[in-house]
Amino acid sequence: MKRLLMLAVTVVFVTGLAKAQRFDGGILAGFNGTQVEGDSYKGYHKPGAVAGFYVQTDLAPAVFAAMEIKFNQKGARKNPTVKDPTKYIMRLNYIDLPVYAAFRTSDHGSILAGIQPGYLLSGKEFNEYGELPPEDQHPFNNFDLQALVGFQFDFLDRVKADLRFTLSVLPIRDKPGDTNYYWHDSQFNNVVSLAFYYQIGSR
Repeated sequence: MKRLLMLAVTVVFVTGLAKAQRFDGGILAGFNGTQVEGDSYKGYHKPGAVAGFYVQTDLAPAVFAAMEIKFNQKGARKNPTVKDPTKYIMRLNYIDLPVYAAFRTSDHGSILAGIQPGYLLSGKEFNEYGELPPEDQHPFNNFDLQALVGFQFDFLDRVKADLRFTLSVLPIRDKPGDTNYYWHDSQFNNVVSLAFYYQIGSR
């Protein structure tokens, strides 16, 4: 109930900003290819959905800043094969709040960079027998912080495509055991996303 209330308040806030004179805003939706750095399953094999809202404002003729709130599915996946029948799925659901600046490289294209704080709504792991029992699970951190870089292309009057890469700079969890190596012995979200942005209101 609290999460629904927070989402409703945010929607009202974003809509209000979008109606202000200096702000544009709208909705976004797309999909992710995800993996987790620090596990043994390489490759963007875990698909996920992304959906939310955005607002942006011009800082200069060629520069704008933006923030978003979105639901983001991340995680990792290993599909069984003939040689290795084991299966593994990590499903992580986040509410993310990206904040970034963008530079317009042309009338239709922009490059962007920023940070993406996130809060973990749920985290589950599965193998070929179903969800892992509690004694085999290792807890996830509630907070995630990712660096982001990307590219946006305006291909219709109100629609643009956003291709983005994000990587956690804080661990989503530590590996079991007593370790001392930050990057080698922790796990991090690694996401490539493609989303479409629709601007609400007049340009």
